[in-house]
Amino acid sequence: MLEVANLEVVYNDVVLVLRGISIVVPEGKIVALLGANGAGKTTTIRAITGLLDVHEGDITKGRISWKGEAIEKMDPAAIVRSGITQVLEGRRVFAEMTVDENLKTGAFTSKSKAAEAAAYDRVMTMFPILADRRSSISGYLSGGEQQMLAMGRALMADPELLILDEPSLGLAPKLVQQVKEIIVEINKQGTGVLLIEQNANMALSIADRGWVIQTGKVVLDDTAENLLVHPQLRASYLGGGDRE
Repeated sequence: MLEVANLEVVYNDVVLVLRGISIVVPEGKIVALLGANGAGKTTTIRAITGLLDVHEGDITKGRISWKGEAIEKMDPAAIVRSGITQVLEGRRVFAEMTVDENLKTGAFTSKSKAAEAAAYDRVMTMFPILADRRSSISGYLSGGEQQMLAMGRALMADPELLILDEPSLGLAPKLVQQVKEIIVEINKQGTGVLLIEQNANMALSIADRGWVIQTGKVVLDDTAENLLVHPQLRASYLGGGDRE
């Protein structure tokens, strides 16, 4: 469904961040994109979602295809309309707006009032805590509740692919488990997921396939099952390396 082929990205015309990355997200699957801070994960997302310009970044080589159509030159709103939405790192809810108002901002590409209503019902069913807090000011929600609101807002566009950037960041282990279960449920309902994470254990426990990037290059790609037992990945990200 989504294919990133030999992608290179430069910031401010001088800083080469992505050095020929290639990843594939098959239809209806969960794919994990793993790597440490500065590896290029967020830049990859910005390229896919059309947000590089905001950060003075440019695609200098490669192609991004969505359902067979090149999207690397499309604007962000058109990419959302095509079926891709994202949850940014740090949640980024509109803190002074209510839960309902936040959700409505995610529905600006809805094709009809009926589609918007169906998406809203889906979100309320999937996130009961949001149903209880519809009139609450979003800035007063807990970190976990804000993460659910950010995910719900992205689902209001009824995407075919949901991109999640570090959804477990800053959350307690119990909430990480809850977010993981929600991601699985979203996928079961037919939405593909590109999951960007430093928490490799969490990501690979639910993903179909994983890609590991370092310094702007793909260094590993395999099934999630194989990556969980891969010596290099265990040493670097899973805490399973040998100690001298």
